[in-house]
Amino acid sequence: MPRHDTTKNRAARIFHRRQIADMAVLKHALGTPSRTTVFRVLSSAGYLTSYSHAGRYYTLRGIPQFDEAGIWAHGEALFSKDGTLRATIVRMVGESPAGNTHDELQAQLHLRVHDTLLDLVRDYRIGRADLDRRYLYVSSDKTAGKEQVAQRRRMLAAEPSPVALPEPNLLIEILLAVIHQSEREPAGIAAALSRQGQKVSREQIEAVFARYGLGKKKGAWKRSQP
Repeated sequence: MPRHDTTKNRAARIFHRRQIADMAVLKHALGTPSRTTVFRVLSSAGYLTSYSHAGRYYTLRGIPQFDEAGIWAHGEALFSKDGTLRATIVRMVGESPAGNTHDELQAQLHLRVHDTLLDLVRDYRIGRADLDRRYLYVSSDKTAGKEQVAQRRRMLAAEPSPVALPEPNLLIEILLAVIHQSEREPAGIAAALSRQGQKVSREQIEAVFARYGLGKKKGAWKRSQP
């Protein structure tokens, strides 16, 4: 059997045992100090490079089980069916009916993408729209990009307006009630303040809870039924 086939099979055994490996592991396992040799073996087997950790990790194409977003994680190493982070972002932005914000992409990709987004915009691989003081990343195709912006505007218009925090004096009363009342649910706080002659809605108290991260130590509070 030719030596090339032997090293290819050895590489396959490494990946099926470890699933991912870095260059140092592959050099040791294949018995070579040459990166060129390692890449020749990887290329013949078909491989992917992690888009996290500056491309440090490798895997064979048949190993990852990608999620709906086309992402596979092994430990902290992240891989995409598209190969590179740039290609992944271009696909995600293009496929999203309403485009993507930086935060949405970061949540899907599990790492910071700010610099990559700037590079893609500068290279005209994706578009960018200023929407309500936030950037929306859209398809580089102008027609598709305009439709994504329009869809995002429709989504924003359909969202309920956020409840404003109470006036400072009432806000202090709510916080004091949270400290002193045994009942920590928004509905209970509202009832206690109502008995004291304070007019405050449950929604306002929920806004205070959300703003200051209250009610988390004993588990997330559940919104009571109207």
